[in-house]
Amino acid sequence: MIGAMKIRLIRARLILAVVLGSTNGILSGATPHFDNVVLILSDDHRFDFMGFHDGSPDWLETPAMDRMAAEGVHLENAFVSTSLCSPSRASILTGRYMHHHRVVDNQRPMDPGNRFFTEFLQQGGIRTAYIGKWHMGHDNDEPRRSFDHWASFKGQGTYFDPVININGSRKSFQGYNADILTRLATDWLRDSSDDSRRFFLQIGYKAVHYPFEPAPRHKGRYRGKPIPYPETMARTERNYLSQPRWVHERRYSIHGIDHMETGAFDRDPVPDFDELYYNFTEAVHSLDENIGLILNTIATTPGLRNTLVLYMGDNGFHLGEHGFYDKRDAFETSMRIPMLAWTPQPGRLKAGHTASQMVQNIDVAPTILELMQVEKPEGIPMDGMSFAPLLSGGSPVNWRQHILYEYHWEWNFPATPTLFAIRTDRYKYVYYHGTWDRDSFHDLETDPIERHNLIDVPAYREIISSLREKLFTELGQSGAMEIPVRAPAGERLGQRKIPLQ
Repeated sequence: MIGAMKIRLIRARLILAVVLGSTNGILSGATPHFDNVVLILSDDHRFDFMGFHDGSPDWLETPAMDRMAAEGVHLENAFVSTSLCSPSRASILTGRYMHHHRVVDNQRPMDPGNRFFTEFLQQGGIRTAYIGKWHMGHDNDEPRRSFDHWASFKGQGTYFDPVININGSRKSFQGYNADILTRLATDWLRDSSDDSRRFFLQIGYKAVHYPFEPAPRHKGRYRGKPIPYPETMARTERNYLSQPRWVHERRYSIHGIDHMETGAFDRDPVPDFDELYYNFTEAVHSLDENIGLILNTIATTPGLRNTLVLYMGDNGFHLGEHGFYDKRDAFETSMRIPMLAWTPQPGRLKAGHTASQMVQNIDVAPTILELMQVEKPEGIPMDGMSFAPLLSGGSPVNWRQHILYEYHWEWNFPATPTLFAIRTDRYKYVYYHGTWDRDSFHDLETDPIERHNLIDVPAYREIISSLREKLFTELGQSGAMEIPVRAPAGERLGQRKIPLQ
């Protein structure tokens, strides 16, 4: 078993080898350009569960992600603008906040008025392909516009034996979902090597989404390993004394770790936290193994070397922090995501570089357009900015000093309130809408685990007031103050049956 220290040593050697082998080719801040881009999107993979990361369990093995970080770039401060599957995926494709694309939950389809960056790639003569989880329009697996090749499934899909719609025809597969998607992707990549046209491929893995199913070959791989329980997981007054009341109450809700004790999970036997944790890490290892197959295919197939691979998660995920599992809120382990960039060509990226600037999922669309040298048509709005210069060690002009975050309350998951947040390099202010409660303010420099809510501390009153004003000024200017509400359909709330609407 490879420990975190050993992985870091391997990473250092890889970095040294790349530097020594290509000192004349390393870019000095110039924006790199690529013929092809592969975007790999995982589900619920939190930012720090990668073997090379200091926050990762020592025993977690992710050699593919470690390779991407050693030979490429790690964007260590990557965030989503909404920590939920469908809204985040819509933001990636449109470069827009949730309040603009209006996919505010996991049930709504994408409004046809939205424009995808893949449309502009197509207009530039670039072939586009989508393979994997789509999840915007829960029960619809039909091919979506702006993709020349399509292979997807309905909604969340299944971990095993999926039915996949391939360009309009459904086919049943046997096996583990991620393995099947990887085979479809590598076959498409090899076929593309014989085509002179440039391409963009997006791979949407179901893994590691709850209920965290690893490939059978990895089931039980980490059982018995020491679990580094988060400090804020304990039921102590210290952890909840200053927090909003909903934070304490959520630990006993469907997204709280103490809810496991009530037997409300859908699986039998009901998992306890340790089982949940091991399943998650084993699913991460299965995901990483499949990412490695994608990297190897690109590195060894003639004609694919001028390809950039961008890996990211669609949102973060709590594993015990504040008594939670799941995401949705604006705590760091919910809104932060892993993000890595890699290419098989030495010198195209600043190998081993860690970019510390704050980037978001809304930045992916403009970044890929710049990397592929495709212009966005006039009059098409995007909220994000291109972080392409970061990949070669540069710094974009007038880069943002803060990020915005939003989440709208869901009737089917009511434990987390509607909230709006603003985060700088050091501070975070969170406003909770519609609750008889207190807001949140955290000093991330002195309290990175967000144990202490400083909203009532007089010394911070001025900075809190400034952030609050900036948050609502920008939300107002952006048209974010109208909150869309979805009517419940056919769900039981207490003893009252809500009619279909």
